[in-house]
Amino acid sequence: MHNFLKRPLVLSLSLAWLTCFALGAQAQAPAQASAKPAAKPAAKRPAAKPAPKPPVEVPLPPAEGEQNAAASMTHFGDYQCELNQSVQITMNPKYDGYIDVAFGKERYTMKPVLSSTGALRLEDVKGQTLLLQIAYKSMLMDVKAGRRLVDECVHEKQMLAKKAAENQPAQALMGNSPGQPAPAVAAPVPN
Repeated sequence: MHNFLKRPLVLSLSLAWLTCFALGAQAQAPAQASAKPAAKPAAKRPAAKPAPKPPVEVPLPPAEGEQNAAASMTHFGDYQCELNQSVQITMNPKYDGYIDVAFGKERYTMKPVLSSTGALRLEDVKGQTLLLQIAYKSMLMDVKAGRRLVDECVHEKQMLAKKAAENQPAQALMGNSPGQPAPAVAAPVPN
């Protein structure tokens, strides 16, 4: 009889223990479900570089008489160039006597200078490019790389000048007018 009494007691204790264990597990489960997972330590990021500052615009010196005269000789507007490219030339809206040249996505501010040969030079104020305007065409050059960016650029006024020149008779050598006899050349003096 002794074993008989022990069994229910062992079973009761076992059931009590299981019940407590189950209740404890249920109480902990919602707490664990609502608890946030442990935060991972933040990965160290490299120090953020400050954004590059836009270049400071240096004011251009005022244009003088010669520069303004050269600017007035500039052909403003669109130029059709080789390989279906184009150049646009406009007055600079901020600085009188300065010219803006747009080619592709680039825009250059230029100082006009009249050369001794009669060609008009538009010199980039940053020293990168040069636009040379002659009677029948213009070309944009990269002076740092020493090469042409685009050639055979023709403004409407240059095209008209070329057509007008094609209709004129060629000037004779030595400054003679067409239809006039050449000046007499002195005969060598005999010794």
